Amino acid sequence: MARKPIAVDALTQSEAAAELARLAAEIAEHDRRYHVEDTPIITDAAYDELRRRNDEIEARFPDLVRDDSPSRRVGASAVAKFGKVQHRVPMLSLSNGFSDEDVRDFVGRVRRFLSLGEDEVIGVTAEPKIDGLSISLRYEDRRLTQAATRGDGAEGENVTANAMTIGDIPRVLPPMAPDLIEVRGEIYMSHKDFAALNRKQTEAGDRTFANPRNAAAGSLRQLDPKITASRPLRFFAYAWGEAPALPGTTQMEVIQAFGRWGLPVNPLMTLCNSVDEMLVQYRRIEELRADLGYDIDGVVYKVNRLDWQQRLGFVSRSPRWGLAHKFSAEKATTILEGIDIQVGRTGALTPVARLRPVTVGGVVVSNATLHNEDEIARKDIRIGDAVVVQRAGDVIPQVLGYVAERRQADSAPYVFPKVCPACGSHAEREERTTGKTDAVRRCTGGLICPAQRVERLKHFASRNAFDIEGLGDKIIEEFYADGLIQSPDDIFTLESRDKRSLKRLKDREGWGEASVRKLFDAIDARRSVALDRFIFALGIRHVGETTARILARAYGSAESFRDQMIAARSDSGEAWSELNALDGIGAVVAEAIVQFFDEPHNRAVVDALLKHVAVTALEAQSMTSPVAGKTVVFTGALERMTREEAKAMAERLGAKVAGSVSKKTDLLVAGPGAGSKLKDAQKHGVEVIDEDEWFRRVGSP
Repeated sequence: MARKPIAVDALTQSEAAAELARLAAEIAEHDRRYHVEDTPIITDAAYDELRRRNDEIEARFPDLVRDDSPSRRVGASAVAKFGKVQHRVPMLSLSNGFSDEDVRDFVGRVRRFLSLGEDEVIGVTAEPKIDGLSISLRYEDRRLTQAATRGDGAEGENVTANAMTIGDIPRVLPPMAPDLIEVRGEIYMSHKDFAALNRKQTEAGDRTFANPRNAAAGSLRQLDPKITASRPLRFFAYAWGEAPALPGTTQMEVIQAFGRWGLPVNPLMTLCNSVDEMLVQYRRIEELRADLGYDIDGVVYKVNRLDWQQRLGFVSRSPRWGLAHKFSAEKATTILEGIDIQVGRTGALTPVARLRPVTVGGVVVSNATLHNEDEIARKDIRIGDAVVVQRAGDVIPQVLGYVAERRQADSAPYVFPKVCPACGSHAEREERTTGKTDAVRRCTGGLICPAQRVERLKHFASRNAFDIEGLGDKIIEEFYADGLIQSPDDIFTLESRDKRSLKRLKDREGWGEASVRKLFDAIDARRSVALDRFIFALGIRHVGETTARILARAYGSAESFRDQMIAARSDSGEAWSELNALDGIGAVVAEAIVQFFDEPHNRAVVDALLKHVAVTALEAQSMTSPVAGKTVVFTGALERMTREEAKAMAERLGAKVAGSVSKKTDLLVAGPGAGSKLKDAQKHGVEVIDEDEWFRRVGSP
């Protein structure tokens, strides 16, 4: 029998860190395939299982939460072939639940956050979770003026012309609608229309689609709106973005108003007043699933009262007031034909299962990450085994274990390599700074390792970093092998060097004057970049998009960030203390950043980049709030709001929330029982106010 993965409550600190690293890489790859390429390779259920394990480990080891954690991400970046739209209100995704207990926990968290008594009724809407493509429709003077995909939650693709061709989407709202509102919902395709489309594609000799979700996404994201118009796309409205005046005070009232305006809303949406009612509705929708005529993958719950939604706010990528209760996973059995070792930009050796292609939930699966060598050993997975593959989401699948009765007599345990397959350097698991055993084996070759250098270049040009269109993975590999690009700054001198070269890019196979000009124009378009993207693009270990944004808001400019990180090399220095005081930056992340800038080569890369790139500061989240841009610390027992609620409110108002007091702290909000932080504030001359003054200052009741 295959051994099960170590239970979350049995993981050691190092095992948990390794597992989170594996999950982050695997989920990111699935997100890219799902949101950018519309070609997922695992089922929704398998994907959800990965995210659930990630969330459970983070809950047990909060200090190990990575900056590239899936819990801090939404979707993937907008594709550059479309114009880009900055969402005025972020389009965030929902946290997932998989059991009745998860639903009870959700309601319990809402009750605790809002400090509600056990007898207080919490109304919650329940509706089918449509498996399609999220879209935001902006109506100005009641006319549809803009349509945008979710993208990465902050920036999406402008698909206005395509959305105009969808019959379910009204171009004009009735007079009863407000002058300005962003209606959000899901583009989908019915089973009947999907089958007809694939028959038409086959007859025309074109490629068919794997499932209705991919067909809907591919149809909407066409450069020619005529193609979109020819596809049978549908729409359900279920939410909103920017909306100065809403037609109700509850979720249900607003959605019912959408229906009166002529927007399609799901008839199965129901108001529940207890967990038991929520679960009854979940099972009712699950029973109806096969007969609905379109794909759903769960039930969405949302707190009904909008004033409570406002108070609950958001945590990273998800609102606290919503939950997606997902349906169960799908499984299949296939053969493990090999295990490939990939070397990442930080030197991590990641094993990838090479599978005999198998269809799971309508999607062909041929690869699955195996996370690390410990997981291979725990599951005793061997090349040639028949393995059970679970697909629980539209990203990379999970190998659950092997089928014992089908194991070959001559099979041998897999031996994980102790040297890097790319450069031959030793691959170690011991952290040199701490002496502890890491969950991930890493190449010690550093910058001499071509795989690491190539992966860092890919990361630098990737969509969430500098987002250089046309400089994809294959082109980077080709240019690196030919010596054209060895470090990030080489990208920005490529055109000037090409002009002096005897062998021009236009003379290379597959290239020409037009394609070369297009690449150079794309590079020029990225000579100005936001500070958070610049920091993320550097590829510092543990620094994902969320942490990069925290650092960008804290330090303001690339020069300040660089100088302060160099100054932070002294553990006892003020710069080190300031870095550690930032909310969301722990000792592990701080150490990784300082180590990065302690390396002369890395400092040289940053300095070289700054000669070619203009780095722009982030705008304050709120331009009118009296606390916008200020660093705030909360301490003591808050009486009018929970600590989480206080932090969420401050960040919504554009303030930076720190975990400790320093000279750069602007404001300490102190409740009863304030201790060492109050003393530190008095020592540094920081303004101290109580909770009532905080509410007066920010204009809240």
